[in-house]
Amino acid sequence: MEPDSRTRWRCRRGMLENDWLLGQFLAQGYAQLDQEGRDAFERLLDYPDNVLLDVVMGRQTTVDNGIARLVPAIRAAAQAAPAP
Repeated sequence: MEPDSRTRWRCRRGMLENDWLLGQFLAQGYAQLDQEGRDAFERLLDYPDNVLLDVVMGRQTTVDNGIARLVPAIRAAAQAAPAP
């Protein structure tokens, strides 16, 4: 399932790093998520920019197991793409 326009809009962040990471994931990994994964992604988007980046980069952990399972897929999408 492709992300809706609301989810795409929420991926536009105040930090270029987050824009790029989330954009790569939308393009390469989001469609493979089940409903639980999509719900976890929406919860991740509720995080402030600094926390979101720290969680995705592994500098901070989360107690949300759904988000924790999602983070490796976000990293993999970023690693598969050329750097900006």
